[in-house]
Amino acid sequence: MKKNIISKVVIAFMAMMMLVGCSEEFLDEPKPTEGVPETVIFASRDGVEAFISGIMSRFRGQYTSTDSAGLNSIFFARSVKGNDLIQADNWFGFDYANDNREPTYRRTVFSWNYSFYMVNQANALINGVEKSTALTEADKVELAAYGYALRGFFYHQLVLEFCPTYAAGTSFPAPPIYTELSQTGNPMSTVGEVYDFIVSDLQKAVAGLKDTRLGKTYINKPVANAILAQVYQAMGNKWPEAEAAAKAAYGGNPTAVLNAAQYSTGFDNVDNTEWLWGSANRADQSNYYFNAPASMMDHLTTSYSATYINNDFVNLFSATDVRRRFQRKSAAITSTADFRYWISTKFKFTFEGDNSIIRTPEMILIEAEAKFRQGLTADAHNLLYVLQKNRDVNAVKSTNTGDALLNEILVERRKELYGECGVEWFDAKRLRRAITRTGNHRIGAAANLAVDDKKFFLKIPQAEIDANEFIDGSVNDGR
Repeated sequence: MKKNIISKVVIAFMAMMMLVGCSEEFLDEPKPTEGVPETVIFASRDGVEAFISGIMSRFRGQYTSTDSAGLNSIFFARSVKGNDLIQADNWFGFDYANDNREPTYRRTVFSWNYSFYMVNQANALINGVEKSTALTEADKVELAAYGYALRGFFYHQLVLEFCPTYAAGTSFPAPPIYTELSQTGNPMSTVGEVYDFIVSDLQKAVAGLKDTRLGKTYINKPVANAILAQVYQAMGNKWPEAEAAAKAAYGGNPTAVLNAAQYSTGFDNVDNTEWLWGSANRADQSNYYFNAPASMMDHLTTSYSATYINNDFVNLFSATDVRRRFQRKSAAITSTADFRYWISTKFKFTFEGDNSIIRTPEMILIEAEAKFRQGLTADAHNLLYVLQKNRDVNAVKSTNTGDALLNEILVERRKELYGECGVEWFDAKRLRRAITRTGNHRIGAAANLAVDDKKFFLKIPQAEIDANEFIDGSVNDGR
């Protein structure tokens, strides 16, 4: 009998549920866990929080290879697909070439298996909490909401990775929807169905979560709102909702959540004022050189030193912008036509360095775009300028209106978030725009992305086709 490939992964892992002692020290930061029966985990809030801690430790790891290490690998693969970064012939090189999407390729297999693995962890959490007879009703609401947030987040990664953008049509086949652990596969869903499912999950998360949390590695109500804001932005048809969610995520006072000085401290500390949500790391539980972006972009220490910066992107920054963290790779490289000319010091690589997942400036810029989309042009422009002035003491407010103002917001997103989450790729995909390589790229026009290019999404893994009786090879026709 055929069994879904995702079920195989989770059955092996869930045979012994993740848990260790429930001390306060354990709950401080996510750590790997040992197996304990489900009845113990869901018998107390401490047990569930320890289970959640184990799940969060899986955001980073050493899975199949250096470029397949956790959420950070998915984010960085998106980052190198655009025009702003240049990847050497190294890890993530096939992503940089926009040539890593076939059914048996590593990016395709990892992005599918890892995301569904995390979906299954969320389902185990939701099901276990809701079936518990030991937890209080208040705890059940809050802890299940955590699972809904996780599930919504990872289903959003799946639909981004394996489908065209929402605006291109909602009937395109999308990854199967699972709400519980299963030994049999489900049929493909549609883009519209997955987005409805994601929004429903995240609305439950926002309703059930509190502002408090165990630490910044964990999800709370503001983080759930931030994820929801990203989803509404990707959908492109719920701008009032996107504005409200983004504002709720960062609190509505941009000056209170911006700290320009911290932009130059290495992007390696989850306690950074601007980090809404991050993945903490520890020297004794590090994923070592698997930890992109830092392991790829930091040229000032022992690392892969494989990522460079496009001349044209460097030229977008004024000399007094705190985000202008660029310098020449070497005095021996004298031509700006050399792809190795510019490097960035934005990310500092150490074995204990943390990773950012969502930051407050992204929420401010989502709110600005949402205001613009609703015709609140002056409000959008004013909010944009607050961020610009924070980043550059000499910033001058532009006179842009209309499409020029929208493009200014989008450029600001690239300048603010480069290397972190694939913002350039995300914006081009959702807005149905092309990405044209310019400047001093190692691979130029051959890696261009046209509007609605199929290379914006991956094919369905062959292993899933082989294992799932509801999915056959035709699923990749037209992909």
